[in-house]
Amino acid sequence: MASINTKTYEPSSSCNVAFLGMGVMGLPMAGHLAKAGHSVTVYNRSPEKAKAWVDEFGGRSAVTPREAAANADIVFCCVGNDDDLRSVVLGENGAFAGMKKGSLFVDHTTASAHVARELYTLARGQGLYFLDAPVSGGQAGAINGLLTVMVGGDAAQFERAKPVAMAFSRAFTRIGEAGAGQLAKMVNQICIAGLVQGLSEGVAFGMKAGLDMKLVLEVIGKGAAQSWQMDNRGGTMVDGKFDFGFAVDWMRKDLGLCMDEARRNGARLPVTALVDQFYSDVQAKGGRRWDTSSLITRLT
Repeated sequence: MASINTKTYEPSSSCNVAFLGMGVMGLPMAGHLAKAGHSVTVYNRSPEKAKAWVDEFGGRSAVTPREAAANADIVFCCVGNDDDLRSVVLGENGAFAGMKKGSLFVDHTTASAHVARELYTLARGQGLYFLDAPVSGGQAGAINGLLTVMVGGDAAQFERAKPVAMAFSRAFTRIGEAGAGQLAKMVNQICIAGLVQGLSEGVAFGMKAGLDMKLVLEVIGKGAAQSWQMDNRGGTMVDGKFDFGFAVDWMRKDLGLCMDEARRNGARLPVTALVDQFYSDVQAKGGRRWDTSSLITRLT
């Protein structure tokens, strides 16, 4: 079984890299690469964000993914979904058209296992390499350089990417062949969905019962109920604050990927399907950009 590589891994020597996607995740991830001494070129669909990154971190921006990827040894990417990923990878101005032979594309988008395998195959046909490498840890993990990365693809290319990606990772682990990283991220989201619903119900129940829920969370957080969600979102749920973290729209996109894959592999996801509908209720309440802990708003 693959070992988990943690932040103690030795940093790599400087290399030329590109980063496609300057969203809430990509911008700080690319920043950590620059701080680690790599020469970074960035691309974003709206060029203002790329310019803002250059103003803060140096490096340079490019007007197309192809231009950004032209001299890169490794091209990193973090965009929204399968279609966004294809739009920056394929076509006349896509990254694959500009990448030099033997260079590596590392995709941190949470996307389908199908598109990961598709792009892996296309890359190999063009003399390129591809890893699917979705991340967990949210915006805070990206800002602090402490993301957990689940990787699918060739072992040799994983070893090539690892020392560079550790600039923004706390753990960088190969799960298996192409698509395995995306499947592992689906497991992650399935687990989170049920956990957040359980936490929401517990907090709402305690509030209805008139308990000091911050005190209760402090107490039970030292026992078997403890979780990252409880430690980081329990108190903000009590306060009714949902203006940070991972948005409901993105969680619904991810849970849709999980259920699509389950239909293919025969897995049963009754709780995940139910929580997905609960998130639909939150969207209808105007909470599309609220943090996922906003599930509690259905109950209070």
